[in-house]
This record gives sequence, C-alpha cells and structure tokens, in this order.
Amino acid sequence: MGREKGLPFAIMLAPGGRFGFQTGVGVEVAVAIGEQGAQFSQDFFRQLEQAISEGRSYRGRVISLEAHHHPMGGGSSVKVHRLAKVKREDVILPQKTLATLDRNVAGFMAARDALKSMRFQARKGLLFYGPPGTGKTHTIHYLASQLPNHTTLLVTAEQVGLIGEYFRLARFLQPSMMVIEDVDLIARERTQMRTGFEEVLLNKLLNEMDGLREDSEVLFILTTNRPDQIEPALVSRPGRSDQAIEFPLPDEEGRAKLTKLYARDLQISDELLALIVRRTKGVSAAFIKELMRRSKRCSSRAVL
Repeated sequence: MGREKGLPFAIMLAPGGRFGFQTGVGVEVAVAIGEQGAQFSQDFFRQLEQAISEGRSYRGRVISLEAHHHPMGGGSSVKVHRLAKVKREDVILPQKTLATLDRNVAGFMAARDALKSMRFQARKGLLFYGPPGTGKTHTIHYLASQLPNHTTLLVTAEQVGLIGEYFRLARFLQPSMMVIEDVDLIARERTQMRTGFEEVLLNKLLNEMDGLREDSEVLFILTTNRPDQIEPALVSRPGRSDQAIEFPLPDEEGRAKLTKLYARDLQISDELLALIVRRTKGVSAAFIKELMRRSKRCSSRAVL
C-alpha cells in the first residue's frame, strides 16, 4: 500500500495460472475510481512491462513451462534448460541450407532496426522441415547460442495447451525466439483433423501469431518431419511463416564431416572413413552420431 501524488493505492500479488497449476504471478492494482486512478494503473503496468522486458534473468537461456502438480498443492512454472554450446563448424548442413539459414536469421537480425524504422514488421517465422535426425534441433541450439540477447521459449507437443502463456512470455521477454516442435501435431491440415479440440488449438496458434504487434521482436521457428500435413493457413501467410528451410539427409560430403565430428578422439583411417561414408548412404546425422558412440564403446572394451 502507498500513495502517489495523494492517490492511495494497493498492489496485490498472487500465484497466477490456469488448468490447475501455476504459470506465473498475478498482479492487481487497487485504486479509487476516477481518471487519476485509471492513469496510475496504466502507468504502473506500462513500467512493469518495460522492467520485465529489460530484465536479464532469462537472456541467452532456453526456458519452458512445465505442467506438473506438487503433492502439497500448486504446481510448476518455468524450467530453465541447459543450453548446449554449438559452434558454427559443428553445424553440418548443405551449403544451400546454411546460406538460407544465415540470410533469414543473422541477416534479418542485422536489418531488424532498419525495418522497424520503416514501419515494417520486426517478427519473423521460419519452418524447419526434413526427416527425423537431420539436425533441426541441433541447429536451434546453435541459433540460441548465437543470439545471447534473446530468450528462447521451447514449446513441445505436451505443452500446446499453454500456447497463450508462451506468447505472453514471448512478448514480455522480447527479443525472443519461440520454438514450436512438431508443429504438425497442433497445426494439422483442417481436412485431416479428427477432433474439434485440434481445430481449437490451431485457431489459438494462428490468432496468437496474428495478435503480435508489427514491431514485436519475436522469431518463430516451427519444426516438423511432415510438412505435407501442415495447415496451409500457417505456412502460406507471411508473418506466420516467411521461409521454409529444408534439412535433408546428409550427402557424401556431409556424412564424411559428421563422421569426423562425432569420432572425436577415435582414430579413423582414410580407408575406413570412405567405407563408412559408402555404407551410410541414406542415413541421418543422428544415425552417424550413434554409430560413432557405439564405435567408441567397442573401442574402449577392446582396450580393456
């Protein structure tokens, strides 16, 4: 409780959230009815939003909302994930894919202020698509480590019911990067939907994306293994998804680089490398990583 220019007020805090678990803190302002009270409330929440936006607690971190209940009541809120530091040389992708990635992320970030000054939108949507294990999540870790001033929000399939809360966080913590994994699970083409709840989630996602202001500094990354099943309203409209980036299975050059990357301290001759590349045609980057892990384990056993 206090006074501001003779106006008495009270600030009340309480656990906030929906669906029976906590997802934040609810803030209420109690003031006398009238123009002075309304102006005070508006100024207070504007300053609060600015303070949250300028906060550094979650900058450069990957966070998610975890929905589990505590036995004594209440529930969880924000989980901070350990960010894997991924260097540029550890991102093994075709040159075309890397060039498209650089143009749409680093290039866009460099031009964002100029775009805002010309009143163009500062948000952007990217669709990462390709077979499982081709480096989509690995690349997201790389991007997060290259955007230290951004907060990365990770939305998994189990958390789609909290999509509204994620968008609120994206607005408060901007500049932010919002990653929605396996987006086809909540944005399946309408003709392929089996329940009304699926369409509700899709409409919620589209409305939240459209509801962001033009100057919102939010980068959306949607990932999928099945791009053909995604609702066209999501991937065809600029502002929702501006660029689709393919993550293909690695070619011969890519498989050689991946083998060297994941071999680490294993000694692999040129002849063995050529054999591995030849025998792994059509496999994913994740397969080669697991192959090198098993090779290391077998090598350790042989030494023992």
